[in-house]
Amino acid sequence: MNVNLELLYKIAQKPARMIIGLMSGTSMDGLDVALCEISGAGESTKVTVVQFDTVEYSEEIKTEIQKVFAKQTIDFHDLVLLNEWIGILHANMILQCLKSWNVSSHDVDLIASHGQTVLHLPKILHQQEKFPNATLQIGDGDHIAVKTGIITLSDFRQKHLAAGGEGAPLAVYGDYFIFGKKGENRIMLNMGGIANFTYLPSSMNPEEVFVTDTGTGNTLIDACIRLFYPGKSYDKDAEIAKLGAVNQSLLEALKSNKFFRDSFPKTTGPELFNIEYVRKAQAQSNTENISLPDVLATLTRFSAETIAEAIQYAIENTEYDLESFTIYMSGGGMHNPLLVSWLKELLSCPFLTTNDLGISGDAKEAVLFAVLANETISGGGSDFGSRKGIPSVSMGKISFPN
Repeated sequence: MNVNLELLYKIAQKPARMIIGLMSGTSMDGLDVALCEISGAGESTKVTVVQFDTVEYSEEIKTEIQKVFAKQTIDFHDLVLLNEWIGILHANMILQCLKSWNVSSHDVDLIASHGQTVLHLPKILHQQEKFPNATLQIGDGDHIAVKTGIITLSDFRQKHLAAGGEGAPLAVYGDYFIFGKKGENRIMLNMGGIANFTYLPSSMNPEEVFVTDTGTGNTLIDACIRLFYPGKSYDKDAEIAKLGAVNQSLLEALKSNKFFRDSFPKTTGPELFNIEYVRKAQAQSNTENISLPDVLATLTRFSAETIAEAIQYAIENTEYDLESFTIYMSGGGMHNPLLVSWLKELLSCPFLTTNDLGISGDAKEAVLFAVLANETISGGGSDFGSRKGIPSVSMGKISFPN
């Protein structure tokens, strides 16, 4: 037997595995690195976050990624070079974290790398009949494996596409395995650049579970901040948005896109929700001359209303009342006090964060990819039915260090 396959077999048989989960989202603020101890698989999965850190991206890194990020036309040389460069970069960031944590790479069984999304094109966005749902993440897994000496799983989204999904959101699997609880209705709401939620009914019937994007989380707010406030990357504590007032005409124009009328599950990204989207909405509503604080207040309210309306719609079609659910927040949006206060105003149910369930809301997405890797190596027995959007598949391509 190949020595790498033998090692992988031994890892799969261990009572617990040490897995590093990596996540770099559309906000491009850095690489989340979560070292997790994971035992069991499927519904018996148990996770302890041993260490967590976010390695910030420098302005140079952001500039390089932006050359190919969510653009219709790019220099193909940039894409090819960045695929390798991001892989090496992420590997070095992992080694940096391991050194600071005083953890040897020999003590880590697996790395689960999400990669850096550069384009997400579900069919509802590209609307070309002969082409399937598509997505692309860069940061080659072989480079990570060779550089770190650790078996690496990467490119998780392609199997999801191949099995009929849209490649996102993948949170549903980990949410169900580690956050689902018999007898309690839960909504796992993640507010990154794009917002999504996983519906976890108290029945814990996997065929009732579902996940969907709702639209924007922070992406439009961050885009405006970067454009109009040089040196800033986000509206910290909604300090600027709090100075403004919501413009109803602009809000209605922002909400007029057909995405919000499409059925669940659905996915989206900055390919649709970008600064040009804001400009078009302002032109449509004749609001080009309102103040920047008013724009930011309106964008924040836009995120709050579209998230709330999606959750309300999802629950209306079930046997449960909204008040019976607890919403557990994660992602950068949970730190936006204006966004959170409006969500609480719009949704009459308790709000907590995943911190209250033992996993940091900032670390959650990286942890969920570690769970996906664990499932590929040691699980794979959970059946989510044959519904659109949640194929019952094992995900991730495996790269050996040698």
